[in-house]
Amino acid sequence: MSKKFIYTVIATIVLIGGIITYNYYQKVFGTTITKDAVLYVKSTDSLLDIKNNITDYSKHLNTFLLVAAKKNFSNPKAGRYILKEGMSNNDLVNLLRSGNQTPVKLSFNNQDTLEKLAGRIAAQLETDSISLLNTFKDKAFLSKNNLTEKSVLQIFIPNSYEFYWTTSPEKFRNKILREYNRFWNESRLQKAKDLNLSKDEVITLASIVQKETAQKSERPIVAGLYLNRLKNGWPLQADPTIIYCIKEKKGQGYAVKRVLTADLEIKSPYNTYKNKGLPPTLIAMPDISAIDGVLNAQQHNYYYMCANVEKLGYHAFASSLSQHNRNAAKYHNWLNKQGVNR
Repeated sequence: MSKKFIYTVIATIVLIGGIITYNYYQKVFGTTITKDAVLYVKSTDSLLDIKNNITDYSKHLNTFLLVAAKKNFSNPKAGRYILKEGMSNNDLVNLLRSGNQTPVKLSFNNQDTLEKLAGRIAAQLETDSISLLNTFKDKAFLSKNNLTEKSVLQIFIPNSYEFYWTTSPEKFRNKILREYNRFWNESRLQKAKDLNLSKDEVITLASIVQKETAQKSERPIVAGLYLNRLKNGWPLQADPTIIYCIKEKKGQGYAVKRVLTADLEIKSPYNTYKNKGLPPTLIAMPDISAIDGVLNAQQHNYYYMCANVEKLGYHAFASSLSQHNRNAAKYHNWLNKQGVNR
């Protein structure tokens, strides 16, 4: 056997070994993720589920399970993971093993009911709306924090928050409560005290202001008007509370475009035409501008308001009943011309 033949055999073996080694290296350390993506891993997901979920932005799919087996990895940790272009199977397995998920920027706007809020949150976290709703209504939690099923909505301040996608309903609720307590800093508490209002009362009035006007610039004016009425022992006569009463009877989906005289006779503690003072709880979820609108209410002599037909979306304010009646007549005539009966 010639030396040349021996060298050729050795070279062939080395080449084959190199190819095998390179292929193995590529399976483990070569690029698998072909573009940036977000991977959601549910608590019930298996490695096969993950393999199927990364189909659209991965190559070497068949080797993902092989690499996981080589690394004795079989139980992925649930979470929301950010995948970067160029990641290898080894990187992916290490990430899923570590559970190093990226938080969700969770947000919610003014939800009128706990049911709507739970649905909004469930769309952004792994948990479901029923579990969230049951947690919000938990009797022990409500009792401990002097809340009721109607007032608990007040702890949810519309904003953006960071949560892990796998956050449980209880942890979500408890963090929101901590954020609510943090929101009520010394400055806000002092302003509430200066108005002779509790936190609950500020939130309740803010919910009326929220529903009364969508114009943030108007909210301190509207808040000042209602505070004038409270200080003088007048009923608030706030139409949003009447709409709240109507929807309590008819259902949340019932549309109310116009409050009728007959509606003012509804028997309810939330009817601010028949009852003086603030209603028992908030009537909707106020945002920060409405709450701060109350805490920084404008001082003026207004006691009346109605929609401004000359500047739609805004209000016409009045200090006297005679001026208000003139403003109200304009508004009612405008409604009639528009054909708005309910």
